[in-house]
Amino acid sequence: MRSEKIIIGTRKSELALWQAHFVKKEIERKFKSVEVEIKKISTKGDKILDVALSKIGDKGLFTKEIENELLAGTIDIAVHSLKDLPTLLPKGLELAAVTKRHDVEDVLVANKKRVTLDSLPVGATIATGSLRRASQVLHLRPDITIVDIRGNVQTRLKKFAASKWDGMILARAGLERLKLKKHISSIIPTDQIIPAVGQGAVAIEISSKNIFAKKIALGIHDTATETTITAERAFLKTLGGGCQVPIGAYAEIKSNGLYLSGFVGSPDGTITFTKTIRGKISDAENLGKALAKDILKAGGKKVLAEVYEQQ
Repeated sequence: MRSEKIIIGTRKSELALWQAHFVKKEIERKFKSVEVEIKKISTKGDKILDVALSKIGDKGLFTKEIENELLAGTIDIAVHSLKDLPTLLPKGLELAAVTKRHDVEDVLVANKKRVTLDSLPVGATIATGSLRRASQVLHLRPDITIVDIRGNVQTRLKKFAASKWDGMILARAGLERLKLKKHISSIIPTDQIIPAVGQGAVAIEISSKNIFAKKIALGIHDTATETTITAERAFLKTLGGGCQVPIGAYAEIKSNGLYLSGFVGSPDGTITFTKTIRGKISDAENLGKALAKDILKAGGKKVLAEVYEQQ
């Protein structure tokens, strides 16, 4: 008989619900006596679908309402896509755990298989709701036209099917988790497009006061993922950026240390800064800070200031 209960708060999209159910199963597998309930919550980002993310200007677009319920004690843990979670959390809340990371790459959705960014026709039209993706695509292919797209994965796929666009860029993790792999035309390597900070990772946020929730979260925590996302989030935090600016980072653990690649660019892709550094696995946060400072000194500071002025 189950004697304890955990309530998970999540957005209502199919991908968010996949993540919540994944965490629910992991908790139930590890803690046999715990009953897990899922509570669906609408966020500002889910309600405003006719405005580009970069124009809304709110760093807690997909998290604030869920975090309010954490603070009120109506839910025990919040499950987020880590890339949606701001680096500065509200007072009293903490990032308690991350689950094992999925593949991090972005992918190209096109009408034909094996179409790549390189093989798209001259003057092709690509849909994305991300300034990070747009900047890197335009840097590689200045001839491409970018159109803005919003909505959950299924909504975007429907919009693409009804359009005359040549392609659309989405996260590999979302499509594969929802069993929509058939829509992937090609996987974009990270040396072409650096992913969003935390892409592919699921975050578990809790109230610092909730000792039971912390115990549960730590029971399904993945330390390797924690190392990589710590470096990436330190990079983002030092830059002062959010998920609606052209910033990307990808950390990878290898046999000889922790490698971190970072990207900052102008929305039109004409100015970009990309650099990779290596450090100790135990020094993830400082590695992220160091890379951010390098890119800011190189000219990233001016580029980001101009981006914020336009928003």
